[in-house]
Amino acid sequence: MMFGQPSMMDRFFFGGGFEVVFFIMFGLVMLIFVGTLLSGLRTWHKNNQSPRLTVPATVVTKRDRIVRRAGQHGHHTHTYYHVTFEVDSGDRMELGVEDAEYGLLVEGDRGQLTFQGTRFLGFEREY
Repeated sequence: MMFGQPSMMDRFFFGGGFEVVFFIMFGLVMLIFVGTLLSGLRTWHKNNQSPRLTVPATVVTKRDRIVRRAGQHGHHTHTYYHVTFEVDSGDRMELGVEDAEYGLLVEGDRGQLTFQGTRFLGFEREY
């Protein structure tokens, strides 16, 4: 390399390459963000258009999923709770539930499941 000629890194950073890569990465992040937002809105709308149903069901399984995120102010965790119900036809559905409801449900419980689309609305246990 001769003195005075720009290096490959100089050409990349000062010749416009960095701006192109930055623009592409920014565009990808925005596409992912918008796609996630649209998917959530689509699910919300579909659930709102679905009928509210109450059917006999049995609690088959329970599971939780813990998500940990490191942020500027330390680590944050969030737990998502899911319960699989089986209806009389043999079909199964997994619904997200709140922590309080999750703690009250036991595998094998039988009762009336109320839901709207993929939205859990309640479970009334039969005694």
